[in-house]
Amino acid sequence: MREREGELVQVIFARVRDDGFGPAGAADAEYVAGLRAAIAAALEFVLTGIEHGEEWTGSIPVLALEQARRAARIGVSLDTVLRRYVLGSTLLEEFVMDEADRGDLPGEREALRGALRVQALALNRLLEAITNEYRDELARAGRSSEQRRAERIRGLLAGGGVIEQSELVKLDYELDAWHFGVIARGAGAREVLHGLAASLDQRLLCVASGEETVWAWLSGQRRLEMAALERAVSRSGGVSFAVGEPARGLQGWRLTHQQAQAALVVALRRPQRFTRYADVALLATALKDEALARVLLDVYLLPLDDSGDRAPVLRETLHVYLAKECSVSSVAAMLNVARSTIEKRLRMIEKKLGRSLHPCPAELGVALQLYDLGVSADHLSIGAQ
Repeated sequence: MREREGELVQVIFARVRDDGFGPAGAADAEYVAGLRAAIAAALEFVLTGIEHGEEWTGSIPVLALEQARRAARIGVSLDTVLRRYVLGSTLLEEFVMDEADRGDLPGEREALRGALRVQALALNRLLEAITNEYRDELARAGRSSEQRRAERIRGLLAGGGVIEQSELVKLDYELDAWHFGVIARGAGAREVLHGLAASLDQRLLCVASGEETVWAWLSGQRRLEMAALERAVSRSGGVSFAVGEPARGLQGWRLTHQQAQAALVVALRRPQRFTRYADVALLATALKDEALARVLLDVYLLPLDDSGDRAPVLRETLHVYLAKECSVSSVAAMLNVARSTIEKRLRMIEKKLGRSLHPCPAELGVALQLYDLGVSADHLSIGAQ
């Protein structure tokens, strides 16, 4: 089972994500990332229990408890949370039975019964701890004004109709304006956002979405330039930002937040101070679409692996070639090799890929970025790490 642990995480995450009782939490990039991390931690917990036997009393995984709190905050029901764990446990049991069917060792039947008993005990402990953590988080939040505000904002994001004026009064925000959707992460994110809005003369709407995560919108009657926002962010300390594109009105308010969520999918894998949706739109789409990611990797990178020891050199050449806007002379200077050597490498790449690099396809750049993020065709699902 240990040898198949990576495969187990991928299969369980894919099933829980796709079949896990509706799309609850699917629009929240941090929740999706936390879901995969919690699955990996829970699986490690159960496998360790199987290794140590029924008397083992190891600690409940911190990542699973964090995910329970996150689910409570964003409105994923406790029933959904628990049923996702039960689904994962059922899939694990299928793997255990599959391994048993493959072998024919003395005492295997008794070992199988023991493994299933420990798995059931571990699942019960997990479900009890997660239930308590979820309910404690709800009790901490209570029906505070912040909690009601978060529920109201999430409802408006999910809705498709006209927003009543009374809702806008409660939020103290004007939707008939230009908006920037922002997701800020880090200690003191809310305070940084207030300072940012003041420095840019923008109205601010924000709500906590995690212990150090804040969803926010900056708005004004005049469209704020992205360059001005980025300059202001560069002076804002250690907080990181995932940012949508400027958009106007109610639909724009929703759209720019959706774009910030997509940018966050990349930012969670490639931490940096400022991640703009327009800069990572294709990569974000590929990270959320397993079929697309697999095609890009299979078509644009897998053929290079047949080059053996030369594969890393060819990938590096491609990286620089794209960065230097397909200028062979610039690549040669950057890598400190002869122009003829670069031309030879590019011809080899074209032969391996079975396609021309002129013009250089955008899909190739996305495939290389997926590779840089540690995504490979052999290690999908990729919904989050």
